[in-house]
Amino acid sequence: MNNVKRLAVYCGSASGSPPEFAEATRATAAAMVRSGVDLVYGGGRLGLMGLIADSVLAGGGRVYGVIPQALVDIEVAHLGLTELHTVANMHERKAKMTDLADAFLALPGGIGTLDELFEAWSWNALGYHAKPFCLLNVDGFWDGMITFIDHATESGFLSAQRRKQLLVAASPEEALELLDEAAAAAT
Repeated sequence: MNNVKRLAVYCGSASGSPPEFAEATRATAAAMVRSGVDLVYGGGRLGLMGLIADSVLAGGGRVYGVIPQALVDIEVAHLGLTELHTVANMHERKAKMTDLADAFLALPGGIGTLDELFEAWSWNALGYHAKPFCLLNVDGFWDGMITFIDHATESGFLSAQRRKQLLVAASPEEALELLDEAAAAAT
């Protein structure tokens, strides 16, 4: 990993039902630590978010959290991170995470994960950054969305080039490799 030093990981503030989600989250943290990649994430202590932060820290890695004040106020902030950046709102959170990260990876999650992923992709399309993004397709979690994205492409709403930007990996190691290659090629 030469081109991705800090990876923004989007994932659920819940753990999800299948144990495979937590297993993939731990495996992602381990792969990141082995590759010397720092974690940038939403700063929470709950769900897959808390699990990936704790797992990277336990492996000796560095973790940079970015959390809105409103979430700090309801005590969901992870207070044991390398750095915790408190921001005013979700817009500032996403902008700060984009500034801190070299690439983006989406693990299973809900509306917040989708929001963050699609904003990163939109900002890329608008030329605000050239950072790559990838889905870790744990146990087929993203299959339905991939089908929809392909449908949007076939319907003329996404160019083939834009569709190819959405990388999909079956393992954390593959995701890191794809992101590193894409970051090297980014302009």
